[in-house]
Amino acid sequence: MLTMHLMTINVTENQSFTPAKRYLFPVPPNTRLHTTVIVPVRNEAHHLAQTLDALRQQANPDGLLLHPACFEVLLLANNCTDDSYEIAVRYQQRFPDFRLHVAQIQLPPQHANIGTVRRMLMDEAHRRLTNLGKRNGIIASTDGDTVVDKLWLHHIVREISAGSDAVGGRILTQPDKSHVRLFHLRDVTYRTLIARAESLFDPCPHDPWPRHFQHFGASIAVTCQTYERVGGLPVKPFLEDEAFYRALIRMDAKVRQSPHVKVFTSTRIQGRVAVGFSEQLRCWSDMSRVGQCQLAEPADAVLARLNARRQLRLCWSAQTVSLNDIEPIAQTLHIDPLWLASEISKYRYFGELWENIEEKMTSGLWSQRWQPVPIVDAIRELRKLIRQSVPANEPFAIQDPADNYLCAG
Repeated sequence: MLTMHLMTINVTENQSFTPAKRYLFPVPPNTRLHTTVIVPVRNEAHHLAQTLDALRQQANPDGLLLHPACFEVLLLANNCTDDSYEIAVRYQQRFPDFRLHVAQIQLPPQHANIGTVRRMLMDEAHRRLTNLGKRNGIIASTDGDTVVDKLWLHHIVREISAGSDAVGGRILTQPDKSHVRLFHLRDVTYRTLIARAESLFDPCPHDPWPRHFQHFGASIAVTCQTYERVGGLPVKPFLEDEAFYRALIRMDAKVRQSPHVKVFTSTRIQGRVAVGFSEQLRCWSDMSRVGQCQLAEPADAVLARLNARRQLRLCWSAQTVSLNDIEPIAQTLHIDPLWLASEISKYRYFGELWENIEEKMTSGLWSQRWQPVPIVDAIRELRKLIRQSVPANEPFAIQDPADNYLCAG
């Protein structure tokens, strides 16, 4: 029987705060452990039992539950004003064979944010796995308001075993007929079409179609070795997951955005941070009330960027290029060709180079050349471009949510 671990930490504003030095879960892990799931929790009393049920009932495709020694769950309740912590404690008492480790912490206001808590948990997961010598062990992140698919861990492990450094999961929301959900589904459709266009015009060998576009805290997994390589989770109060993804891409990590890795999350508008999914939902709700149009980058701009990125990747790989090779790329991106030529040899990773170029584009003429258009127009034009490029025998089945509010988001 597993010994339940309960821990309460209080950090006052006058104390130093060094998360990396705090062992939140000192109980040693099982030697068979290969995946540690982290769950940051703040006032999730209404969702938490479902979240834990889904993690406890992880299975393989034959329907057999995964052996409990192979994975564990680290749950950290921070600054809760409800009984989230008590629910987690009672859950562990009810299912003692489920390797759930529970702690709670009271952070000072300047540290009481999702970025701090997720980083503490991921650092702790890394420590536990690497202390076992599992440098290719998996740190998997989800949230306290999220229900993972029954095969979530199975597919994560499968993608990592196939050579991926990190895996982003598809984040789905429950169907309803609100205008806010329609805004969300249009955004999902637009981004999915861009992912399809990437697979056609600038394909990525380690992330082939079918794929999606998501890489957020509700479902992202990474090997310990890769977590070290990118310097861990960036120090951000929020949007830490987006910053982590950028760090992975910056160092050319093999990120797989697998359609098989799925979770279901809440669509609450009352979020815990001033930015993020809940804030985006609030923004769309406000736009819906006043009849504002949802905007997006036009399809021709998407295609121009992807083609230029593919050509630039070839130039960077060659490392010996002429100005004649660079000029048409620079013209497409509306940046100085001499500057671009000088940048190519500076970077060890293509991701670093492209990030720098995108910053240059944002502050330059690119934004003036490509003004946003209504998202429904961008979706229509992207569909047209993709239909012209997909193989004749391949079905084109990315639904338009405007036709059906109940399609999966």
